[in-house]
Amino acid sequence: MTRVAVLCGGVGAARFLRGLLEVHDPALVTGVVNVGDDSVIHGMHVSPDLDTITYTLAGAVNPETGWGLVGETWQAMEQVRTYAAASGIGADDEAAGWFSLGDRDLGTHLYRTSRLRAGATLTEVTGEIARTWGLGLSLVPVTDDPVRTWVRTVDGAELSFQEYFVREHHDVAVDEVRYDGIDAALPSPEAAAALEGAGAIVIAPSNPIVSIEPVVGVPGVREALVERRDRTVAVSPIVGGAALKGPADRLMRELELEPTVVGVARWYAEVAATLVVDEQDAELAVAVEAEGVRCIVAPTIMSRPGVGAALARTCLAAATDAA
Repeated sequence: MTRVAVLCGGVGAARFLRGLLEVHDPALVTGVVNVGDDSVIHGMHVSPDLDTITYTLAGAVNPETGWGLVGETWQAMEQVRTYAAASGIGADDEAAGWFSLGDRDLGTHLYRTSRLRAGATLTEVTGEIARTWGLGLSLVPVTDDPVRTWVRTVDGAELSFQEYFVREHHDVAVDEVRYDGIDAALPSPEAAAALEGAGAIVIAPSNPIVSIEPVVGVPGVREALVERRDRTVAVSPIVGGAALKGPADRLMRELELEPTVVGVARWYAEVAATLVVDEQDAELAVAVEAEGVRCIVAPTIMSRPGVGAALARTCLAAATDAA
């Protein structure tokens, strides 16, 4: 069986990986994960995409939200909000608790933060957490260096990704997205090795702008994908002109990109030879291929059992056939 590297964001990537592990040896799979969403919240290093994938693959994710832990309690956050209300702290202040962390989830962030302060790398800590949850695949951050996604609103406000996504519920118009620190970042050795040794590379159905670009934009990653373009398959997160979850379609429109599978094909054409689109977008297959990308039409909405596994088989076949 071939080695597989998957470029990952959050919920969509987690569901794809879950399907992939049903049909492929986990020991041969590496998830290379976005860290642009990482933030320091209440003094703790929080890695939302790494944690969402970990909890999903461990069967512990909250199925209603797609993030956080099932059966979570919130006593710590309730106490934070009690203090903030008594002190007259505004809702925009971090101390007001607009970023909710469940009581068990706090344990993950406390452990990660203490290990990082002791000198461990994010890759090392991620491996320790993944092994504790019994995950069989390798899960690695794309870089151990700090890369942070920021957005600028049309009103000129500068927001960290979590301020935009969580505090503002991604309900503000954006005219710029940037990735602070990315030019000075280096791929983690594990991420670089996974890309170099992969017989198949999949770009998961994650937001191209804020989940995948902070991975691809790390120096050396784009170049590695270009070299392996024929064996790289992307899955469109846009179905029927809309994102299944999150603001991908709206961001594309605000940044003057076409919010369709054709726009996704145009975005990925340099690094992926194949784009998998949902059956709802079958009529756009010719337009996708006009962008220089092979188009495969298949079910991509992983809300029913078996779809994720079938999608993974489709991606693996496309990548290995091309290679």
